[in-house]
Parts: sequence; C-alpha cells; structure tokens
Amino acid sequence: MEIILRNLTKTFPARGKKGRDGVTAVDHVSFTVPDGELVGLLGPSGCGKSTTLNLICGLESPTDGAIFFGEEDVTRLAPELRGVGMVFQNYALYPHLTVRQNIRFPLENRTGKDRLSRQDIDRKAEEAARLVQMEELMDRRPGELSGGQQQRVAIARALVKSPRVLLLDEPLSNLDARLRLQTREEIRRIQKQTGITTVFVTHDQEEAMSICDRIAVMRDGVLMQQGAPQQVYDDPESLFVARFLGTPPINVFHGSIRNQKLCIGDQPVMDAAGAADQEVWAGVRPEGFVPCPDGPLACRMERVEVMGRDTSIISSHSACTQPVIRSIVSSESAASLRSGQPAEALVRFALKPDKVFLFDRDTEARIRLRPAGSVPASERSAR
Repeated sequence: MEIILRNLTKTFPARGKKGRDGVTAVDHVSFTVPDGELVGLLGPSGCGKSTTLNLICGLESPTDGAIFFGEEDVTRLAPELRGVGMVFQNYALYPHLTVRQNIRFPLENRTGKDRLSRQDIDRKAEEAARLVQMEELMDRRPGELSGGQQQRVAIARALVKSPRVLLLDEPLSNLDARLRLQTREEIRRIQKQTGITTVFVTHDQEEAMSICDRIAVMRDGVLMQQGAPQQVYDDPESLFVARFLGTPPINVFHGSIRNQKLCIGDQPVMDAAGAADQEVWAGVRPEGFVPCPDGPLACRMERVEVMGRDTSIISSHSACTQPVIRSIVSSESAASLRSGQPAEALVRFALKPDKVFLFDRDTEARIRLRPAGSVPASERSAR
C-alpha cells in the first residue's frame, strides 16, 4: 500500500498568552512511501517525526494537506477505518493478559461483518506469534517477558489485524544495545516476510540506515532530505543532514574558497573548481582522511584509538569546530603512526574529494563543485 503525503501541516494552538502564534510541528511535508518498502522518519527529538506518524495513523488531524493510501484519501478517515497497525514506544501491552490474549485482543473487538469465529481468531493469533517467534511463550504475561519479547508481542498484535500499513514509533528506544540490534534485525525480517508498507520513526541514524529502504530526515517540522540511506549519506544537501548522519560524525572546519581552492586555515587543501571566493563550512567524513607525509592538511596528533574493527587517529586543528578530529584509517597507517610518531607531533592528511562537502556559511546549503576536467556551460557555448 503506497502512502502519499501532500503538503502535510500540523499546527498546535498556543497556550497561555493571547495573541501568540501556534506551534507548527509538521510544516508542509510531502513525500511518498512506496508500496512494500520500509521507510525511516529520522531526526532529533522535537523535529515532528512522531507527529507525522500520528497524522498517518489518524490519531492527529492535519491543519492542512492530505494523506493518501494508494488512491484513497484518508485525511479525515477515522483511525480504526484506515487499516493501520501501530506499535508504540512503550509497548502498551495489557499486563493482566497473557501473550495470547494480548495478540487476540484486536480481533475479539470486531463487530458486524468483520467479526471472526473463535477458531479463526486462534489461528490468526498463532500465525502472528509464529511470525515474531513467540509461539512458545503464549501463556506468559508481559511482566514475565524481556523488553525485546514484549516488543515482539506488540508487533504481533499490530500484525494480527492484517493491516495495510505498519507504523513503528521508536520501538527500540527502551532496549539495551545488544537487544536493540537483535530486535531491529527481527523488524526487518518481519517486514520483508510480510511485505507490509512500514514507516519507522527513530532518532537513531544507525538504526534507520541499517534496516530502511529509504529515509526522510526532518528538522523543526521540515523535511530536509529523503532518499536511499547511502545516497543521503554520500550526498547531503545541507550541513544539518551531513552532521546528523554518520558515526563518528562528520568533521566540520571553518574554511574558505580562494582562487578555486579550498583553504583550511591558511593552507589550500583541495581543488574547488567552479566555486566563487567565499567563506564556507567544510565537512570531511572520518573516512575521508588519508595519512600522507606531504599531505596538505596538517593537524596536531593526539592519539590513536583501536576500537574493534575501527582504527581512528585523534587529532586537532584550530579551524575545526569540534575539539578533536576523528579520522578512520587503515590499520597499517595507524601502526606506522604509533611506532614512529612522537606525542603531539604533526600528522598530515590528504583528503578524498568525494568525502569532502562544502556548505554556505550563512544558509548551510550545499555548495556543489564542478567535477574535475569538466567544462562550464558558458565556456562550452562560447566554443
């Protein structure tokens, strides 16, 4: 089931002082969730992602805009008529009911032509429990289950209705790190197996990038960028998106363009073909640094950190907006630095052009450079 949001807006009325403007939680958001895909709504707390989910579900009514499920306009349709399965952050299980009774609950409340026989309810409950691998624990109560098991019961309860759309509101935030990893893999497996169009709300960019077919990044109610996770990571349209995606985060420098060269501090560090002279923010992904004895970017060496599969050079530079620069490098490069580099010496880097992004100093919008060797349109026309 395709989900289409068109100029979706939600403004909550101001409280207290008269004459104050309302709070716009969702501001003219438009995007499409393709049929059968898992799409992540991603952003910091308060960005409007949960409000967007509530609008899709019908728990909130939009101030403006429209919501379509396929060809059907569901903007003013009651939540129970939309065919939506909702999984909340706090599970919302009935503590006095068993797993079986919790899963059966949505089916037992059906009336009229939608009413099911006891045999059909039992069969559907068993199928949903089997899907989330909880069939062995059907007679336990929520208090006897781990957090991950409770979350699986909540998912089974949402799926037992055979919904057109599955909505997940930060379903992993109450779990520890190991259980979070396991449960997110289960969510992806279930979504693939059922083929249900799913919207997954999270503030954890690693979760979103690991299991979603595409992501939509929000800030202050505005949709900043959408696309496949790797595409958004590799081609951010704003400094906010570049900073929000990536672990370790992107390293941001005070930079400038001088004679079509990117300068950090006083040193030109990379070609910037096609860019006018100006002050910029220069973002360099941690994997964009290459240790090089004659590299143009000189930083003060702090230490080398080995953390499992990652080896990081920790350094500093006066033009960097963060206290330290984290550079992910090969183990061979790190080993040579550890053995041959005195403490607090300079370490020099060359930069990978495809891992360096420039942003306007005022608007923080992306400044795109001309590919090396290309000819500007003005010059082509002159020829």
